[in-house]
Amino acid sequence: MDFSVQEVEGLGRVLLLSGQIEVDDSSRFASYLSDMQDKPDLVALHSPGGVVSEALSIGKKVREAELASAVLAGALCVSSCPYILAGGEDRIVSLRGLVGMHQHYYEQPRLIPVVFAVEGIQKGQGETMRHLIDMGVDPALMLYSLNTPPEEIYALVEDELVDTRIATQIID
Repeated sequence: MDFSVQEVEGLGRVLLLSGQIEVDDSSRFASYLSDMQDKPDLVALHSPGGVVSEALSIGKKVREAELASAVLAGALCVSSCPYILAGGEDRIVSLRGLVGMHQHYYEQPRLIPVVFAVEGIQKGQGETMRHLIDMGVDPALMLYSLNTPPEEIYALVEDELVDTRIATQIID
């Protein structure tokens, strides 16, 4: 994931998080944020997703820093990215952007019994639901994820964004 700061008319200093979410991005994000002279007005997202645990951790760091999050016009926030979006105290979504969900990818169990693999999957889903609840997002958001195969993306429409509270403000 890449981090950059831009001035955006009407939004102020925007910290843009873009690209694939990978291992260690959460610690890199924390370092980048702490090294900033001035706190950004907004964290904008443009990501195809990636490592779920990293997205959850970045989302928590966004909340701890008391920042707003956004998906602006022309941006996409799909797969695990909405868990970062959920971290914003205010969550702004442009109708010209895309917020989408699908089932999480899991490694195929090879050397462990299926019962332990299922236990790990359920634990991961529980952690994701806990994150959404802690961030004030309706955990029913997970239905869009759980019901969409991992090779597809379910794009949330305005009513779904608002009803689940993954968006607290719609723009455009």
